[in-house]
Amino acid sequence: MGANMEKKIYYYRAYDDKEEKNYFKCSFDHAAIEALLKDFEQTHQAYYNYDFVNFLKEKDTEAELIEITNIYY
Repeated sequence: MGANMEKKIYYYRAYDDKEEKNYFKCSFDHAAIEALLKDFEQTHQAYYNYDFVNFLKEKDTEAELIEITNIYY
């Protein structure tokens, strides 16, 4: 990456096996996430967003669950 290039961050919405919706961010594009999900599925029987993001953190320090809350005016 050049000196003037910033790392691109991607944001995702995911539903896990508990039908829980979470958001997470990481530096992997959609194709990379699909490939990593296949790797994750090899070692997990159930799929939970928290576990998947921790799996991503092993490969991407930018990976993080994001908490979304509403603001009302």
